This record gives sequence, structure tokens and C-alpha cells, in this order.
Amino acid sequence: MLRPLVLIAALLAVSISALAEQCPPLLQGELTKLRSQETIDLCQTYAGKPLVVVNTASFCGFTPQFKGLEALYQRYKGQGLEVLGVPSDDFRQEADSSEETAKVCYVNYGVTFNMSEPQRITGAEAIPLFRELAAQSRAPRWNFNKYVVDAQGRVVASFSSQTAPDDPALLAAVEQAIASQN
Repeated sequence: MLRPLVLIAALLAVSISALAEQCPPLLQGELTKLRSQETIDLCQTYAGKPLVVVNTASFCGFTPQFKGLEALYQRYKGQGLEVLGVPSDDFRQEADSSEETAKVCYVNYGVTFNMSEPQRITGAEAIPLFRELAAQSRAPRWNFNKYVVDAQGRVVASFSSQTAPDDPALLAAVEQAIASQN
């Protein structure tokens, strides 16, 4: 009776191993959604898709960029683009509570793309996603850094806080990432 269970366990181990190999390092892991018990499985949600990752903060001079990021998402989501916002207090400008962060994102700016719970994004305590973003480009130096990732999980461009979501260079990088799906 144990033999079929051993076989099933072996097949599951091989399947899990194969999935990990197919998932680029950048997308290995999970994040908890903002104001939710749900998680975002980065590989399952974003593998094979172009992605813009942004570290955000509720009380930064660049916070109005949420409006432009939402417009970017709406403009390109039909072509497969995903956007992931990752709030962080690493630069001391994030709200004290997830409720307040959610209000800024969802109520004040109408964000519909995925937002995670606040995370560490710099230094030795940075979450794996941001360690890999930094390894492929550079670590965030302030809030609202934008990383454009192609469908293979590679950073094709990164932009500073000063780069608006409708900047021609950022749009060109997004279109390059979208083209990588094919």
C-alpha cells in the first residue's frame, strides 16, 4: 500500500523541482497582498509576463505617481503587462499601518494592480525580490524606483524616482518587455 504513495511523492517532488527550474530567480517567492490574507505567488502570477515593479511610499513627494502607474497598467494590461507595487518604510515615508497604506493606494489613487504588504527593500534585510532586482540592476535609492522586467524574469531597465510613469524611455522599456512575450 505504501508503494503508490511513494510514487506519488516522488512525482510531486519532480514536478516541484521542475517548476522551480522554470521560474526565474527574480520571481521565486511569495508576498502577502496589502490588507489581505491572500498571497501573491510571484512565479505563478508573473512568470512569462512583462512586469513593472515599483517600491512605493504613502507620504513621499512622488506618491502622486500612483496615478500614472495606474494609467500605465490600464494602457498595457491588455498586452500582458503586470504592475506590482511594494510599499516600504526603508526611506521613512510609509504609513504606520496597512490600513492607511491601502487607503492611499486604493481610495486616493484608485490603484487596481497588485500591492503587497510593506516590505524591506534595501540592505541585508531586503526581501529576495529586491535583492535580485538590485543584483540585476541597482538597489532602490529612494521611493518609486521602477524596474521593468521582461517575460523571462530579467530586468531590462530601471528608472529612478524622478522618472514619471509616462516618460518615453520608460514606455519604450515597457514595450520592449511586452515584445519579449513572443
